[in-house]
Amino acid sequence: MAGVAAGQEKEAVTMEIGRILPTEAAVILNVSPQFVRVAMQQGKLPIGTAIKMSSIWTYHISEKLLHEYSGKDIEQELERIRGKE
Repeated sequence: MAGVAAGQEKEAVTMEIGRILPTEAAVILNVSPQFVRVAMQQGKLPIGTAIKMSSIWTYHISEKLLHEYSGKDIEQELERIRGKE
């Protein structure tokens, strides 16, 4: 049972890191959150996908793509950003 619990804990941490907000990506890239949103909407920032659902935009930012674009350790950056909250 202990092995299952540890595995579940690791999965939860991975899922938390996997969800990157446009505001967090903006801090990592040293740009405004609006820049991230608009550039993704226009397909000019290759860090994930922006989709308009009805009148609301939804963003999926990939940790891997953000790393490739920024050259930064995204897990470490997110720990630094989220540690401030």
